[in-house]
Amino acid sequence: MDAHDTGPVAAPPDDPPGDAETPAGGAEARTGVAALSPPYQVGAALALAVVAIVVCVHLTMTFLHVAPSNTVTKRHGDAVGEWIYPEFEQNWKLFAPNPLQQNTAVQVRADVRTADGGVRTTGWYDLSAEDGRAIDGNPLPSHTQQNALRRAWDFYVATHDADNRPVGLRGSLSETYLRRIAVLRLERADAAGPGGALDRVQFRSRTTAVKPPAWSGERGSGRSQTRDLPWWPVTARETEGGVA
Repeated sequence: MDAHDTGPVAAPPDDPPGDAETPAGGAEARTGVAALSPPYQVGAALALAVVAIVVCVHLTMTFLHVAPSNTVTKRHGDAVGEWIYPEFEQNWKLFAPNPLQQNTAVQVRADVRTADGGVRTTGWYDLSAEDGRAIDGNPLPSHTQQNALRRAWDFYVATHDADNRPVGLRGSLSETYLRRIAVLRLERADAAGPGGALDRVQFRSRTTAVKPPAWSGERGSGRSQTRDLPWWPVTARETEGGVA
């Protein structure tokens, strides 16, 4: 054998897995909140705790709002209402809510100042029927077509007594909301005509009970109830697209 031949050279052993990723000193890398410094860890924990508390309070308030009347809602109903309205309003109830048993048609008419200085009163525009025609056969009706008029009318009824007097601080807001819908819809229908302008508007509703099914044994009156609202003046700013 040659004197310089030292035989096969052994390959160096493979590096242990993970050596390249192991920080100096053998400590494992920390991720997530654990990677933050202690002050930031405390801040993150407090933020998570606040979010968890707010979520729990919100879920509790929403449950109490949609639940049937009970001792808690009777005692703390005002607090629940302040939390829910207006951002988180719910229009459904737990435990088999009663379906609507009435059809309400909302109509509007207007006094118009004509171009020659005269005044005329339009006929009644059936806004509910217009929405119904827009929804019928439409696979994707808009939220406005389905709910804007209905919710505005429900809002007005809930904030006024039978004599159309506002109850509470939201009564004026509901009138403004409803009047604004009237102005938009009448202008869309060109109710004022060429050179005319809306002077005032009036709403009315016609409510008819839904005929009960034959198997129920109930009897429906079949009568319609009409509710006439007072005339509301329309400001120039409203006709220009603003609010009163």
